[in-house]
Amino acid sequence: MSASQRLLHLVKYRSLWTHVRRKVTTWSPVGAAFNAKPFRRLDMVEKNADFIKVAHPDPAYREAAEKTCIDIGTVVEKLNTNVELCKGLKNLLDNAKVVAELDPDTKRVAELFMFDFEISGIHLDDKLRKEAVALHVKLLDLSNEFLIGSHVPNRIAKSAIPKHLQVHFASDGSFIQIGGLHADSPDDLLREIAYRIYLYPNADLMECLEELLKCRYKLAKLVGYDSYGHRALKGTMAKNPETVMSFLQLLTDKLSQRTAKDFQMMRDMKKKLNPRNAELMPWDHPFLSGVLRAERYNIEPSLYSPYLSLGACMEGLNNLFSQLYGVSLMSEHPGAGEVWSEDVRKLAVVHETEGLLGYIYCDFFHRRDKPHQDCHFTIRGGRWCQETDRYQLPVVVLMLSLPHPTKSVPTLLTPGMMENLFHEMGHAMHSMLGRTRYQHVTGTRCATDFAEVPSILMEYFATDYRVISQFARHFETGQPLPENMVARLCESKKVCGAADTQLQVFYAALDQIYHGKPQNRSTTEILKEMQEKFYGLTYTPNTAWQLRFSHLIGYGAKYYSYLMSRAVASMVWKQCFVQDPLNRDMGERYRREMLAHGGAKEPMLMVEGMLQRRPTMEDFVDALVSELNPNFETFLMDSES
Repeated sequence: MSASQRLLHLVKYRSLWTHVRRKVTTWSPVGAAFNAKPFRRLDMVEKNADFIKVAHPDPAYREAAEKTCIDIGTVVEKLNTNVELCKGLKNLLDNAKVVAELDPDTKRVAELFMFDFEISGIHLDDKLRKEAVALHVKLLDLSNEFLIGSHVPNRIAKSAIPKHLQVHFASDGSFIQIGGLHADSPDDLLREIAYRIYLYPNADLMECLEELLKCRYKLAKLVGYDSYGHRALKGTMAKNPETVMSFLQLLTDKLSQRTAKDFQMMRDMKKKLNPRNAELMPWDHPFLSGVLRAERYNIEPSLYSPYLSLGACMEGLNNLFSQLYGVSLMSEHPGAGEVWSEDVRKLAVVHETEGLLGYIYCDFFHRRDKPHQDCHFTIRGGRWCQETDRYQLPVVVLMLSLPHPTKSVPTLLTPGMMENLFHEMGHAMHSMLGRTRYQHVTGTRCATDFAEVPSILMEYFATDYRVISQFARHFETGQPLPENMVARLCESKKVCGAADTQLQVFYAALDQIYHGKPQNRSTTEILKEMQEKFYGLTYTPNTAWQLRFSHLIGYGAKYYSYLMSRAVASMVWKQCFVQDPLNRDMGERYRREMLAHGGAKEPMLMVEGMLQRRPTMEDFVDALVSELNPNFETFLMDSES
């Protein structure tokens, strides 16, 4: 019996949950690894520039990695305009006999490389090709400048802020720094001050954004596209900006009555809380929707957290993957120098018959200078190695920012943290279960509007009681999380759900217009029009929300992707998993039709293979709208409890 088989044998026959006489829960190896305090070990990191620039504890390393990313990007763009490389590839693709002999992965990757050549201006003459490269390099610098600037706090004199509110902001001599919207604060004035100051226009950053959008348009036109949006959307599920705007407009139309009702509920609540200032403003939406959810459903996070220790949630994921895919998560001790922080956990992902599939490094805990963001990094992509005749196993990092466990209390997650964990693990399993020939298209390296489908689908599993009941136990007593608490949590998300969705539609529409044809007006004027058309709440003068819209860099012309991915995930859940979320046959079909291909297959073909029909944009919109329908079983459950 191999080492992996022995480990699987232990996992298969060891109960994940056992209770001693005092009903104190004990854990399997995976659960114990995440509920225990870490041992100290040497701090090192693998040399992956994208990851290092975000996560390395040493700022000198982060700065060097940032420079390396820019240098690599410049080299890639030069390769993408290498005429000899392009000619060789074009000759291959023009040879029908050769193309007919290519396997699907090779043909797809060849076509993607040709697409990269074309959008980089390979067909241009020498002068214009050099101009295209120069624009790429300029865009890298502008993107970096905007990304950094979008997170810089704004300052204002302390004397301009009421004294009793100054304690809520960082102090900087005679100034205070405002680095966020304080959207959840119960104080109306505090939210308004934060909104107006944090979003106050910065002239230099405004100029940077305007220049960035101009350069993107100029580059797109140079290489033969109508706009940057047309260039960015080639190869996606949506295909073009016209389809995206049609999707967003149709969604707006179908949500309009529900959105109006949501805003009216917020106005009524604001009038109840503050009769002297009842006008609904943009800074009210997040807070008031939270108040309405809390009033209708008792979903205080502290009531849930004792049932959601990190170890329990990791065991839940282990259970889920075992039942859906025959995959287990095995905790391993990293070697000396293998990890960059002592609290990073290493998981081997092992299939019951295929053996080791890859590794996940879990950088889950908060530390100083670590970004407060949840994300997935591919350190090494999976691919078939001809030289070794073996598959190169994928290696990924999941990064969260959770509180550390103590000697007596494990890390306890709020429901939101638990869903984020499942979401990011969806990305990880996309990487682990992909088996593509080339790492250019491995795992999450696929169309942006498809990449979020596996992660969002995991959120449905995270809120299904049949899944949650397998792992959610009180960390002290071992008592299970009551079913009605899970039902309330699910229903609470529908409160103001139309308004929440409409806000995302507004962001997506703004992104599309910014990346369309130039409009001879400022980005703020465009923002004002789009906010009134696609959101409904009035624009606040002397604010520039777009300067905090950092997604314009990584998701330029593709911000709609989250909505479209959610629509696909909703359809997959309802058609394939809602009857039985632990069905192995459906799990295998999901792996075979969607996860295995990465970006080696057209995204819509993967969706079609899973759903066994080709969905329309109307289907996508209907899936999102139907998410907001109430579940009357919840009301019956609440009335009985």
